[in-house]
Amino acid sequence: MTAKRLPPLNAARAFEAAARLGSYVEAARELHVTQPAIGRHIKTLEAFLKTQLFKRTPRGVLLTDDGWTYYQRVGAALSQIADVTYEFTSRSEQCWLRLLVAPGFAGRWLNHHLAEFRALYPNIRIAIEPNASFRQLPRGRMDLGIGFGSEDNFDGLTEKLCQPAIFPVCSPSFLERHKVPNRVEDLLALPLLHEDDGYWWGTWLSHQGVKARLSPEMSYISVEQVIDLAIAGAGVGLVNSLLVNREMATGQLVRPVPNEARLEGYVFLYPPGDLKTESRAFREWVLDKLDSADV
Repeated sequence: MTAKRLPPLNAARAFEAAARLGSYVEAARELHVTQPAIGRHIKTLEAFLKTQLFKRTPRGVLLTDDGWTYYQRVGAALSQIADVTYEFTSRSEQCWLRLLVAPGFAGRWLNHHLAEFRALYPNIRIAIEPNASFRQLPRGRMDLGIGFGSEDNFDGLTEKLCQPAIFPVCSPSFLERHKVPNRVEDLLALPLLHEDDGYWWGTWLSHQGVKARLSPEMSYISVEQVIDLAIAGAGVGLVNSLLVNREMATGQLVRPVPNEARLEGYVFLYPPGDLKTESRAFREWVLDKLDSADV
């Protein structure tokens, strides 16, 4: 029987990281290579597959339909390889707490508070893997997950963490350059920053009683990109309160309208069986922190 052809594995790994993180820059950082190296790997893989995997835009990249299909299959395969590798290599590394976390929560909240947890539990070593699209906790490889969505979006054991308020934000300088909106409908005349094809903004507007069919020319994939662009004065972003408390307190971001809605939220994902001691400590610490937070 003829052996099946495998793609260049370094290229497949680079593609998986770029697709999962939604950024060549973040993929390069994770894999400890340069951003041009990620681009070369992607081009190599596209030539091998004879199809385009990403759409290039002035501000980033988006998966094509073929790219999304390939990511689902390749991501699962690489995850299986990582799982079985972890089973062998983790036998002597039981002090690690391995977390799979939504990128916005990891970068905008968790990273700002982890020093406190480390001070309380200095013997616990932590590995955080940001992932924007996971729906289940990889068996045997991760100890806890924190995802964003509805609980029924996830497979396995879950627990609602919090459901923060969701509202539009922009920079003060942006408001100075544009007419201040008096109503939610007025936002439609302003540049809106999108994470997707318009669904998220459309859902929020619908909860405000505004029906609108949105067709954005740009999608930035990551809420962190949206927040950074809003701070830079590029438009109005739709965010949750947990991620922008610091920027709101310092005046980097303001709310152009007071309206908000509580839609999806953050969810804990648990592995089968009992939680290990490190996982229980982390869960209780996060719950305590969020109980006192303004969300």
